[in-house]
Amino acid sequence: MVTLVRCCKPFLPPYLSPLSLSKTPFQFRSQFTNQSRNHAINKRIRFFCSTASINGKNTNNNMVNGSNKDKLEGEIKKEMWLYNTMSRQKELFKPKVDGNVGMYVCGVTAYDYSHIGHARAYVTFDILYRHLKYMGYEVCYVRNFTDVDDKIIARANELGENPISLSRRFCDEFLQDMYYLHCLPPSVEPRVSDHIPQIIDMIKQIVDNGYAYSVDGDVYFSVTKIPDYGRLSGRRLEDNRAGERVAVDSRKKNPADFALWKSAKEGEPFWESPWGPGRPGWHIECSAMSAVYLGYSFDIHGGGMDLMFPHHENEIVQSCAACCESNISYWVHNGFVTINSEKMSKSLGNFFTIRQVIELYHPLALRLFLMGTHYRSPINYSDALLEFASERIFYIYQTLFDSQLFLKEHEKASLKDSIPQDIASCIKDFQNTFVISMSDDLHTPVVLAGLSDPLKTINDLLHTRKGKKRELRIESLAALEKAVRNVLVALGLMPTSYSEALHQLKEKALKRAKMSEAEVKQKIEERDTSRKNKEYEKSDAVRKELAAVGITLMDSPEGTTWRPVVPTALQQEPTVTN
Repeated sequence: MVTLVRCCKPFLPPYLSPLSLSKTPFQFRSQFTNQSRNHAINKRIRFFCSTASINGKNTNNNMVNGSNKDKLEGEIKKEMWLYNTMSRQKELFKPKVDGNVGMYVCGVTAYDYSHIGHARAYVTFDILYRHLKYMGYEVCYVRNFTDVDDKIIARANELGENPISLSRRFCDEFLQDMYYLHCLPPSVEPRVSDHIPQIIDMIKQIVDNGYAYSVDGDVYFSVTKIPDYGRLSGRRLEDNRAGERVAVDSRKKNPADFALWKSAKEGEPFWESPWGPGRPGWHIECSAMSAVYLGYSFDIHGGGMDLMFPHHENEIVQSCAACCESNISYWVHNGFVTINSEKMSKSLGNFFTIRQVIELYHPLALRLFLMGTHYRSPINYSDALLEFASERIFYIYQTLFDSQLFLKEHEKASLKDSIPQDIASCIKDFQNTFVISMSDDLHTPVVLAGLSDPLKTINDLLHTRKGKKRELRIESLAALEKAVRNVLVALGLMPTSYSEALHQLKEKALKRAKMSEAEVKQKIEERDTSRKNKEYEKSDAVRKELAAVGITLMDSPEGTTWRPVVPTALQQEPTVTN
């Protein structure tokens, strides 16, 4: 049987002095002073550390006894292979501090609703976050908000709104999207506007160390000072787009030099600095905020592939210029979401916001869709793939709901502390698939495929004549349901309630079909009348009409019910994207 232990352990990173960044690697501590707690800017911290094991012991050829709590699969090893963009290969993950992980992920530039390209990134790193904790690590996960930026200012000017106010509003909307998608809150969610003193302090260090220069209130990083600039992306210096988000500036020593500090322009937010009033450049914020919460040396830095160059490339040189001990062990990047093989982005205008998608599809169907392709591969957005994901997650929840109802009806039964050998083997294989696949660079598609066997076994035990006659049927169902449930929790796919999720999935299906529950019932009645009158062509026509809009009918002795299904026209479309 699978046991998932959940523990909540508060963890706050040390908060460094506003005007002095530590040059020593970040050290994890089990205890923190009241002062460090009070200084923590973001206190939205939750931990759900999980461990898992399958309990049982062979007593004969057919039964597995779990009374002595032995493990069928043995201890789960704290081992994971993670693809490192820097080395371009999978590497065995070894944190700098045993038992603890520091992870920084670049967050959104908050000036609009987030699209599903953003969802792909943050679901990916939520899965990594969850799995690290599942393995028993204590994780400090930092994900920032960019709330000071050219794009924010431009959008605020369009709307006649204060830039900081506009950004704060879309930060809140983003957090709501993450809640819908079951992404756990990071340990810390710093914002640029709250960290201007630390950013200024880092720029001063870079200037003092001879890697940057000021011109008329602007400060630029001199990329020619870094011989191996471009080592993360493999791109040459001349490939860099000057300033990336700003116009070419002839005052720069090299066109590829990028802004660390921008002098104030009329109508823009600004802060005082040694170079005059202004605001930070785009790249410096992440270097400064990661150093504040994790130090200059930490384990994982993540983001989308589009950030690899120039953003992450510039982060590396900035941090090294500020502190020679700067070192990040693993650079992790997720693949793009594409539409017709073109990257989805706001700048191209070919994007769907998370809100637009979950208006028609359940958020957990979207999460399942995003997990259905390995995180480093591109995933092509399509209605067909979302329909398949919706149908699949409905099947998962319906199976578990049916099992839950059955077990509730038999909760007073005298349960034996054993299960048949074939059921134990099914659970063991499923759990091993989960552990091995997730430890192999988070191979979620294999885990999702592995759900098929235990779910099929549950349905056999519930609904087939042979399954209903099985010895230790109740015990087997309880063990299988728990095994599947625990993996869904680890993947962030566990709903608050199976019945509630099923109801919501049906509501979304009706919305896509542009029908009401009453209209579906009316169609069912029409079909029943046709069948009674032996008008089978009319009866079949009703079934086909509903199937065309994603509703399938199921007949039983108790009557006819319906469930969501992939609309007929979409069933022939490809179901894989890589």
